[in-house]
Amino acid sequence: MRARQENVDQTRLRITAATMRLHEEVGPAATTVSAIAELAGVTRLTVYRHFPDDEALITACSAHWRALHPRPDIAVWRDVADPVDRVRLALTETYRWARAAAPMLVNIYRDLDQMPPFVASRLAEDDRARVSALADGFGARGRARRRLQTVLAHTLDVRTWQSLCREGGLRDSEAAELMTGLVSAAAVRRPSGEPASTASTTTPIGHN
Repeated sequence: MRARQENVDQTRLRITAATMRLHEEVGPAATTVSAIAELAGVTRLTVYRHFPDDEALITACSAHWRALHPRPDIAVWRDVADPVDRVRLALTETYRWARAAAPMLVNIYRDLDQMPPFVASRLAEDDRARVSALADGFGARGRARRRLQTVLAHTLDVRTWQSLCREGGLRDSEAAELMTGLVSAAAVRRPSGEPASTASTTTPIGHN
């Protein structure tokens, strides 16, 4: 019984790993059950026996990938009191993580509309939590917070790292510092009633 269960587990892992590899190489939309079966060294029927639908297969693949590529811990970011230093740490860790994560996530975002809805929901929930962990440090409210959240979401997006570093040739540390500067600029509050074009004095949110 033990040997049989080990064989089942190993087969399941081969299928999961094959799916992950194909998602990274060609993307979820172009990944077929036949290709998964061939790469895993099993039949299509075996794939369906272990994973009867796309949701089951993608859930297993996602869990396997996340275990191999754990995303930076939000709790560590929240321990940094200074909001700009918190952003700098978050982006430094995120861009370091993105070097390994980008091949998968860029494909996932590209093919998101062809994947089960839970994938988009899970990504959006995680992204919101990370943006909030950074935005909270600045104490912004209303429109100022929305502006800040929009910029933070852009800087944390793995596709931003892809553009700046993989395509643009910047070092991770350079990109993190540039995007920290962008967030700092977004976190500047103009004196009440002063038009944007004539503002000469600004006060960083959270540092009044």
